[in-house]
Amino acid sequence: MIRSVKKKFLLITIVYWFLLLYMIAALIWWFVALNHQNNDMADLRLAELNKDDPAYLNKVEKINDAQQRKITQYIGEGTTFLALILIGAVFVYRAARKQIKLSAQQQNFMMAVTHELKTPIAITQLNLETLQKRKLEEDKQQKLIANTLQEANRLNSLCNNILLAAQLDGGAYNSTKHEVNFTDLIEGCIDNCISRFPQRNFQYNIQERIYIIGEELLLQMLVNNLIENAIKYSPKTATIGIALTQQNKQAIFAVTDEGFGIANEEKKKIFEKFYRAGNENTRAAKGTGLGLYLCKKIVEDHNGYISVTDNLPQGSIFTATFKIEHE
Repeated sequence: MIRSVKKKFLLITIVYWFLLLYMIAALIWWFVALNHQNNDMADLRLAELNKDDPAYLNKVEKINDAQQRKITQYIGEGTTFLALILIGAVFVYRAARKQIKLSAQQQNFMMAVTHELKTPIAITQLNLETLQKRKLEEDKQQKLIANTLQEANRLNSLCNNILLAAQLDGGAYNSTKHEVNFTDLIEGCIDNCISRFPQRNFQYNIQERIYIIGEELLLQMLVNNLIENAIKYSPKTATIGIALTQQNKQAIFAVTDEGFGIANEEKKKIFEKFYRAGNENTRAAKGTGLGLYLCKKIVEDHNGYISVTDNLPQGSIFTATFKIEHE
């Protein structure tokens, strides 16, 4: 994958510089040819003059002035054409590079989605076959059923993310906003995560009676994505911190993890669609590159903003900030 992208970048760079140099050379040739023609025309007009004419010097001066004006005109036109060529070439080059990067990210996304779909399907199939073929004790049956439900929830969450991303990008999602009890919504998401991940450690501080204007379904997806992202990238013994506070008429929702952290140069990129640090062959954590992208889209749809900072000594803090408004 990486080698293929590098080859495409190299090919585009070679073609780009070849065409650019060709156009510059053609422009220089055009200038030289026109200037040569201008000089020939001036020499021809000078040769036609009568040196005994009292106005000879004035006519020579006019011809030289006209010749100089033509040269200035050619230089101006050439400079304008060259500037347009360079600007156009830069835009084309950047667009091509962006398209190749997007293509590579989409391929990574398809690889990730394929893996994310196959895993819960395979686990669900194995669990159901085990329940069908073997007579297990009640507690073992319940464990298999619980595991199957957890994988089904993962599959449902993935499908919802993909569908929502397509709807938001295409402008097909009709958002209906009203006053939402953000406190109750977050507490409900926390209870759900505790039941789904009973072995993980959660520490939360949720301020009471915080209301914002928004859509409950989108806000639930935002909260769940941020919490699950922290779970995904934190050690199993780490503590996941969740906080909701009100400051200066703003609701501040923060999720803290104790993972490996995020490099400064990647802090803005992680909110891009399909973006994931590294590649699918070297990354241990599962994911599609849609979760944080959707978080950013949801927060912006609610006139808020999202950021990521370092959680010293280790980890990251994702913070979503909303204005507190009342209907």
